[in-house]
Amino acid sequence: MARFGMVIDTKKCVGCMDCVVACKTENNVPEGFNRDWIVQEVIGKYPDLHMEIRSERCNHCDNPPCVSCCPTGASHVHDLGGVVLVNHKECISCKACLASCPYDARFIHPDGYADKCTLCIHRVEKGMNPACVDVCPTHCMYFGDLDDPNSEVSKLLKSRKHHTNIPAAGTKPQIFYLM
Repeated sequence: MARFGMVIDTKKCVGCMDCVVACKTENNVPEGFNRDWIVQEVIGKYPDLHMEIRSERCNHCDNPPCVSCCPTGASHVHDLGGVVLVNHKECISCKACLASCPYDARFIHPDGYADKCTLCIHRVEKGMNPACVDVCPTHCMYFGDLDDPNSEVSKLLKSRKHHTNIPAAGTKPQIFYLM
């Protein structure tokens, strides 16, 4: 069984937001909401500064608090690749999952359910990449099976320094940032 994840090369990302637009278009995300976004962070102390540009989204955690706190089971882990999803029909908009997510990666859709990045599971099931990966003009985003030692994502993680967001939260995020 696969364990899907994403690797984003922060040395290649230019913050163009093509990933954000692709996601909004592919998934019909309502105006004023986003399933992914761009963050710019200055790291270090003067004069040794480094700016990191990151495309952020749901981290599809191995230990997702949004799933364990959901009273209806609407938030769940998909059988394919461990992708964290929300069943819109079962969601009661209680916002427990929003409160439990340390990445602020969820929002309440105007139609009344929690919404978030799905890693475009509808595309992945057809053997395609998530839309954000396919449109990236700098090719800084990589998607694949983290458990396959021959996958591009696994090879990148073995060959480069990387980090996850908020590792102290204990969620075991599956989105990695190359440094």
